[in-house]
Amino acid sequence: MTQHAGDETPERQSAVSGLDRARMFVRRYWVAIAAHVGVIVAWWLWVRLGDVPSYVMPGPVETIAALWDEYDWFHNTMVTAGEILAGYLIATVFGVGVALLSSWSRIVDQAVMPLMISLNMIPKVALGPLFIVWFSYGFTPNVLIVFAICVLPILLTTARGLREVEPDLLDLVRSLKGSRWQIFTKIQLPGSLPYIFSGMKVATVLAVAGAVVGEFIASEEGLGYLMLQVQVTLDTAAMFMAVLLITLIGVVLYGLVVLLERLTVTNDSRVRSS
Repeated sequence: MTQHAGDETPERQSAVSGLDRARMFVRRYWVAIAAHVGVIVAWWLWVRLGDVPSYVMPGPVETIAALWDEYDWFHNTMVTAGEILAGYLIATVFGVGVALLSSWSRIVDQAVMPLMISLNMIPKVALGPLFIVWFSYGFTPNVLIVFAICVLPILLTTARGLREVEPDLLDLVRSLKGSRWQIFTKIQLPGSLPYIFSGMKVATVLAVAGAVVGEFIASEEGLGYLMLQVQVTLDTAAMFMAVLLITLIGVVLYGLVVLLERLTVTNDSRVRSS
């Protein structure tokens, strides 16, 4: 029997839908994809045509081959990713929470905001030895370093977003006896989401840097710690692989934040924030 176009099985429809999404992705991001591929090709050509020693600059193939060395890549990658995610999430919750309290209370705003800015002036590298004394080596000090380096941009952008909410809307909800929680969930939060995500996207870059710095100082595992170990043996390919994995973690985190932004921020909110 012949099968009509309208009688396609769910499996075939799902396959076609997935193919269409893949094509849309390529059409939308082909320039970015081509740029990344171009960098890899230029890297390979420079190493090959320039006859660069592998201990100075390994090629892409040698870098990928380092994954087969006995460096426990999966465990170290998960450690670094966990530190980044934990510190980042704590910074997000804390930053948004403090910004909200500041928008509700002028005393809190006048006391906490200058204090947070002053504390942020402390070099994060200088906190590493203190965290080692307080918490020893391991996961906790690195999470705290990530938190310390991420919290301010989230706090400042959220505070600005909460202040940019239209006063007429706030007065309307207050006149209707709306609670502070209703004002926050119905007015302030939707209007400030573009600002919150702006700070969160900046913080993704800082989170990756904070985790690596923390592992340089206060860790016995993770990709940053692994880089220090392979540096001793001049295993440059493994160092490059660690850098690529750290970059991949950051790209994935940034992509998740962008995806969450697209799912939650309306076009109306974007227009008001611009």
